[in-house]
Amino acid sequence: MLMNRRKIFALAAAAVCVSAAPAFAQEVKLPSTLTVTAYDTGSSGFNIAIAVGKAFKDKHGTDVRVLPAGNDVARLAPLRGGRAQASMMGVGVYFAQEGVLEFAVKEWGPQPLRLILASTDCNAVSLGVAKDTGVKEVKDLRGKRVGMVVGSPALNQNALAVLAFGGLTKNDVKLVEFSSYGAMWKGVLNNEVDAAIASSISGQAKEVEASPRGLMYPPAPASDKAGWARINKISPYYAPHKASCGPGMSAQNPVELPNYPYPIFMVYASQPASLVYSLAKSMIVNYDLYKDGAPGAAGLELKRQILSWALPYHEGAVKAFKESGVWTAEHETYNNGLIRRQDTLAAAWNAFLKSNPPDDGDAFRKGWMAARAAALKKANLDVIFE
Repeated sequence: MLMNRRKIFALAAAAVCVSAAPAFAQEVKLPSTLTVTAYDTGSSGFNIAIAVGKAFKDKHGTDVRVLPAGNDVARLAPLRGGRAQASMMGVGVYFAQEGVLEFAVKEWGPQPLRLILASTDCNAVSLGVAKDTGVKEVKDLRGKRVGMVVGSPALNQNALAVLAFGGLTKNDVKLVEFSSYGAMWKGVLNNEVDAAIASSISGQAKEVEASPRGLMYPPAPASDKAGWARINKISPYYAPHKASCGPGMSAQNPVELPNYPYPIFMVYASQPASLVYSLAKSMIVNYDLYKDGAPGAAGLELKRQILSWALPYHEGAVKAFKESGVWTAEHETYNNGLIRRQDTLAAAWNAFLKSNPPDDGDAFRKGWMAARAAALKKANLDVIFE
């Protein structure tokens, strides 16, 4: 089956190429208003959402309302409740699909999410560390204060994965909890914490870089196979990336860091294909209108899309890709396999809820994770989260 773990999460997938013979294009029709959630104000995801929204306004007259939210649950809740149509998410979309971590609770479970486009640019998503700590390598974070965000598995899991590169666990550092991503980075600025996860081009990272504390990103060289094995055991969607945008980075002096696409423009599977098609098509055709609108927006370019990643693409986006000549039979097969994984998880969740699971949170989580693992193994799919 195509769900080989390495294949699913290889961010080094070949870039797609646009053919010279696109299919017949459907007319792009966007609603008069569109609501999108994103990370906190000033984050790269928020800024990119604003840039894309301006392009929608200029081209289609669509008013885009961007709702900042401090954690993954808060970003997805408006979509699930029908109060927003899309989100500029982080890799929390993967945890939500899998029904793990913060989503392994009765109120959530595995979510049927779909991709539209995602950004892969010159930046990376890793632990930014205040320069005044004297840290040079990840292993130097032993005993330091590392930020965590309540209700945000993407941020927390990523931080633990980067720590693992240096042979560290949560027991080797001092974890400091914050209510949101923005609050965590204010904590770095105010010397309440020493390190936090962020895109290297986020507004918060730049603010700390310009402060008396300064900021650096300790490297995670691809040549350290053991370190990378430890990262991927915790966050299998991560891959080595030569980042050239961020503190101490340039095209001439890139830093090898962990990375995955961010932001991830996504919707629920239930969103109409016509809407998602129009969103994807407009972003593909009008790329020049927003690519310079915010750092990282250039990463939404069609040729930079990883069409075989960890979540399936929405049928509306697939239609736009087909018209652009980039969607192959292999992509279709792979995408169908990812949808099959989501269907397997949904069936397992529904069966678990009907089994009269315990009300206690920890007991519920343990029961669900066991049921989840059994269902995936029966379907010959990777469990990943044991």
